[in-house]
Amino acid sequence: MLAGGDDTQLCRPELSEAEPTPRVLTILSFVLEKLVARNDQLTGQPPDGLGSVSARFGKTLNGFHGVREPSISIAKYLERIYKFTNCSPSCFVVGFVYIDRVVHRHPESLVVSLNVHRLLVTSVMVASKMLDDVHYNNAFYARVGGITNVELNKLELELLFLLDFGVTVSSRVFESYCLHLEKEMLWNNIGTAQKVERPITSNCVGDETEICADLEDSQSSSPPQI
Repeated sequence: MLAGGDDTQLCRPELSEAEPTPRVLTILSFVLEKLVARNDQLTGQPPDGLGSVSARFGKTLNGFHGVREPSISIAKYLERIYKFTNCSPSCFVVGFVYIDRVVHRHPESLVVSLNVHRLLVTSVMVASKMLDDVHYNNAFYARVGGITNVELNKLELELLFLLDFGVTVSSRVFESYCLHLEKEMLWNNIGTAQKVERPITSNCVGDETEICADLEDSQSSSPPQI
């Protein structure tokens, strides 16, 4: 489990390798790995625990810090979340928006190797609740993410407060982040010059320019028996 820094395991058969991985996961993992590598250098990588990071860069993201860096890579972790939760690719873009908002609201705290995995699973889960008509509950996301359900519940609440419950993402903002990711793909020659997946599955009603931000959605589907 992530709390111990070991590889996460899920008691389910591995999904088919033939299933294509959305391009957005590839470029997001590249962007986040580059960000984390830079921030780890600022904090004196290799990380030696929670204290060294928080003492110098504030305590805003303390709740997301693990004892040590998980051995699973960001790319594999994103792929794992996508394959087992079946959330839409748009959830990863919106999750990235949430992380970026937290960083801008609290510039004293950095996304580093000790907290990036927990930030990712929490932000993608919240995005899935906002976007997808059917989504798994917290307990299932916790199992996929390699943390306890109790911890994920706390992290979800922590993220919402860090965002000041600002989970609405306009279509204009969503499009701007997609364009940013596409430019990163071009500049760094990652794969082919293609567009990031943009379909947004939403049960939102009302303003069509907004991605649904109903925090009271309690219609998550139960996870299958594993």
